[in-house]
Amino acid sequence: MAFDRQLMAAFLDGRFQQRFGHDSCLWRFYAWRPYAVTIGYNQDISGIDILKCRSAGIDVVRRPTGGRAVFHAEEFTYSFFAESTAQNADLYRMVHEVIQLALESLGIHAGFCRSTLPRQQGGATAGAVSCFTASARHELQVEGRKLVGSAQRRTRNVLLQHGSLPLSSRHKELCRLMALPEGDAFEEIRDEMERKTTSLEEILGYIPEYTHLSELMLNATGKLHGVEAIKLYHGDVSDILEQQEQTIH
Repeated sequence: MAFDRQLMAAFLDGRFQQRFGHDSCLWRFYAWRPYAVTIGYNQDISGIDILKCRSAGIDVVRRPTGGRAVFHAEEFTYSFFAESTAQNADLYRMVHEVIQLALESLGIHAGFCRSTLPRQQGGATAGAVSCFTASARHELQVEGRKLVGSAQRRTRNVLLQHGSLPLSSRHKELCRLMALPEGDAFEEIRDEMERKTTSLEEILGYIPEYTHLSELMLNATGKLHGVEAIKLYHGDVSDILEQQEQTIH
């Protein structure tokens, strides 16, 4: 999350655009070690059992983006950065169109979700805490079960979008890390996550290689937009990130 904040700061003050062009955008792909729960920027952290996470060696960190909690275990995580005057919803759809095209190469036909975000109510229900049991418009699902969860943050004309593509069903273990009020049925929340979410392993019967997924995303980006996508490494941007970081408001 700290590295994504640095990258967003480099977009905000123009360092990234000066290096790579003023129409450039950036995708970042990564995984997690140790595993972690991320909390949405404005989310109440009381829905997560911090002590239980610590005892299991699981980090808890607040994202700069919105949305609900995600348990990042065996997953393919992305960040997308762009300076654009386009509406958030348009960029949200565009990002998921790239992922949708990449999934097609695996034989997965994912469709767009309709919004099923619940109203804010009392109690630590799965929908109130978990990102994957609440679907936003233009997120991706397969046979009615959510496959990709994403959240955004815009500062001026710079957009950061985070997203998670579960490789296995480990993301569903978030229900074990919730701080549940007395009397709540663990089985009911677990069943809701099972019913509403899925993963690549559950769909394909195997987990694709991480590097293969990265290449599919790279190819899908270039194909969808008719451009040549260039692969960058940490060393390609390390010097501009060493400069003064701008606070993100």
